Amino acid sequence: MTGARFTTLAVSGAYDHAESAHHLGALSEPAHLATAQSFPSMEAMLAATAEDGDGWVYTRRGNPTVRILEHTVAALEGYRVDASVSAALTATGMGAITLATMPLLSAAAGDRPNIVASPQCYGSTTMVFDKRYGQERGVDVRWVDDPLTVGDWARHIDERTRFLYAEVPSNPTVQLVDIPALSELARAAGVPLIVDATLATPALLRPLALGADIVVHSLTKAAGASGRSMGGAVIARHGLELRGQPAELSADYAGHLRRGPLRDMGAVISPFNAWTILADIRELRGRVDVMSRTALEVARHLEGHAGVVEVFHPGLESHRSNHIAKRDMWLVDSELDGGEAENRFGFLLCFRPAGGVRAAHEVMDRLALVWRANNLGQVRSTATIPGATTHKQAADAGTARVPVPPDMVRLSIGMEHLDDIVADLDQALRAP
Repeated sequence: MTGARFTTLAVSGAYDHAESAHHLGALSEPAHLATAQSFPSMEAMLAATAEDGDGWVYTRRGNPTVRILEHTVAALEGYRVDASVSAALTATGMGAITLATMPLLSAAAGDRPNIVASPQCYGSTTMVFDKRYGQERGVDVRWVDDPLTVGDWARHIDERTRFLYAEVPSNPTVQLVDIPALSELARAAGVPLIVDATLATPALLRPLALGADIVVHSLTKAAGASGRSMGGAVIARHGLELRGQPAELSADYAGHLRRGPLRDMGAVISPFNAWTILADIRELRGRVDVMSRTALEVARHLEGHAGVVEVFHPGLESHRSNHIAKRDMWLVDSELDGGEAENRFGFLLCFRPAGGVRAAHEVMDRLALVWRANNLGQVRSTATIPGATTHKQAADAGTARVPVPPDMVRLSIGMEHLDDIVADLDQALRAP
């Protein structure tokens, strides 16, 4: 749908009038829940299997419902990007991270590849890099001391570096990095810059437009905000610079992933999950707008609360990467709404209650509206203590590179009214 706006792409995606005609005029995308396709002849089967004819053959290789979500995600992440973009979908967000990175780490004889990464990452990401890649496969994992200092990245890059990796904003401390500056480093080195932009969503930040090469998402989060399904996505621009990799990977990396590694490893998203995420992603911009505006007001309220000692949110002047957030995080197409472009800083924030770990646990126990849960980006507000839950495995394994304060509460703001969220937090933060 050339020239369409972001919200139109989210609503229509790859399902248009012509596509609807193939499904008896159905107004909504059908869920193709079958595991395989039948063919009218052996000739048709062989053509589809060889990808010389129409067809999807087998759901591990592709599926019509999955394909619609695939094209929709690529259109949203590639919005206003001056390059061709395609996507590959996985069963989970961690599946997307693994799929995006593993093919780049094949080692030539005598070569020990390395990766350069921000330590401000989700706990399971550090586990994959340090344990699965570092300890089990001999990859040299180089964690940057200060992700906001471009020179710290530069000094880790050499002729064996395969990619740079960052999470923007990061989970849970919502730090950003300078994507344009890192993209210049990556380009000079002939390697891709990979960015996990799950917490921003393409409604607020599109790393490909800022120079990144590959983007990964957990569709389980804000894209699938109803909380009914899990999924992941790898979105890549075409024509990547991939050191030591064949031309097939460079030309269309996401397409290569679909046709090879994803098909062979089998970590595909189910058609049902793709179908429910398609329903959720239609309202992504409006939903993230509301959640982000509420989150900023909650962060400001907590920053002035006597029962809180520290608040982490990129929209606050006190946050270390606030200057980058102001430069890079914008509500997509907000300048078309009759005014100027508007910053939005996402739905996630963290805070440390006064009184340490015990107080943090007591605050969690007193929450009545906010749900105690480890997921985020949902329409229902959720809270957890990352140091004891989502990031505990990495800490216990000794792979955590940035200590997560044990008294830090992670708060994902949903679609409830601001007044009700604030009231719940105030009563939970009351002095005993």
